Amino acid sequence: MKVLVTGANGFVGSWMIRGLLAAGHTVTGAVGREGTGQSLDDHEHRQVAWIPLNLRDPRSVGAVAAHARDAVIHLAGVASVSDSLRDPPGTWDVNCLGTVRLLEALAEARSDGGHDPKILVISTGEVYGAGKGSPRVETDPIEPCSPYAESKAAAEIAARGIGRRTGLRIVVVRPFPHSGPGQSTRFVTPALASRVANAKRSGAKTIRAGNLDPVRDLLDVRDVVTAYLALLDQGQPGEAYNVSRGEGIALHDLLLHLSRVLEHPITPERDPSLVRPVDIPHLVGDSSKLRAATGWTPAYPLDQTLRDLIDAQAN
Repeated sequence: MKVLVTGANGFVGSWMIRGLLAAGHTVTGAVGREGTGQSLDDHEHRQVAWIPLNLRDPRSVGAVAAHARDAVIHLAGVASVSDSLRDPPGTWDVNCLGTVRLLEALAEARSDGGHDPKILVISTGEVYGAGKGSPRVETDPIEPCSPYAESKAAAEIAARGIGRRTGLRIVVVRPFPHSGPGQSTRFVTPALASRVANAKRSGAKTIRAGNLDPVRDLLDVRDVVTAYLALLDQGQPGEAYNVSRGEGIALHDLLLHLSRVLEHPITPERDPSLVRPVDIPHLVGDSSKLRAATGWTPAYPLDQTLRDLIDAQAN
């Protein structure tokens, strides 16, 4: 297949491209800032056709949509709750309106006799909001509680409406938290790993941390990529799918895992500056629908994800 990936130079985008190339697909990577895939080697870089993308600019979006052939994986957007809290309107413009601009441009190209790509719109498990402490299923209420999740929920609504109205084959995907080699320390797992590693090097026995009570469903980014690949083949347009392990781990237990992997006992000290104003207490997903549709199952145990993340940070 010829696959267009937006947000191709981001954390997941780089791993997505690697997975697509390994599966024999031809890839066009749309990037919103200078540079290309962060974790790709030179050979992988050369196999990708790189094009610029500004989701706020209709002309840029239209030019990117012209490259769509068999499939589109829409990853581009504001991916951090903290970033979204600093600029809610900008987050909505990129995540919601940017998705609308892209889908409308794809629909226009299709109606003009162009290609009819299958489209994965990547949302987030955070659209479910606080919930009731049990694994979320796709039929649960959508109750987002941050500008990031709100904009993603709105993008889902728009995507489904555009699909019904135009005939675009759109699949909504809700990944739950995921990590792995190359993820920025702006996110909790690599941030904790980096602080424990720095403490080991300096001999410190404590690290700064925010709220470590929340429970998270934590996947490896490489398992997320295999789920997206499976949904390209077998996901049903008009449907939404959770991508999750189905098991929760409290962040203080995650810190214990990191401490064990790094062989350095550590005690967290609460730092109010690291506490988010909005924190979902329990975010675990039920991926039964995805598993039944595709046969997907996670392959990477948590400790391997953490070891590979730590090794990547060391390099």
